Amino acid sequence: EQLVESGGGLVQPGKSLRLSCDTSGFSLQFKSVGWFRQVPGQEREAVSCLSDGDGGRLTEVHADSVEARFTISRDDTKKIVYLDMNVLSPADTAVYYCAASTDSLRGACVRSAKYVIWGRGTQVTVSS
Repeated sequence: EQLVESGGGLVQPGKSLRLSCDTSGFSLQFKSVGWFRQVPGQEREAVSCLSDGDGGRLTEVHADSVEARFTISRDDTKKIVYLDMNVLSPADTAVYYCAASTDSLRGACVRSAKYVIWGRGTQVTVSS
């Protein structure tokens, strides 16, 4: 079983793209989900994550490089996690992976080592 990412592709600088992560293949209830990206030859880096917290509050964390441009959300009915990416630049070009955990990671949801369930990734290329 794996998470399934979709929505990647080629997009011009300044445009938007929505990535989806389908978690419906699992019967588990995921309390934390994250998006990560990786460029060949570089380490995988956190992009955005969302985690259940105390009292039903959600913790949302974004990397500085995507703050105010990217939004992470989830549809619990469809069991899909979205990453809405706006004002894309060539620096955003990477393979994007989603990850999920049954733990409430809170602020630690940006740490890739906290996840054992991953998707295969979807390529995002930003180029004119």
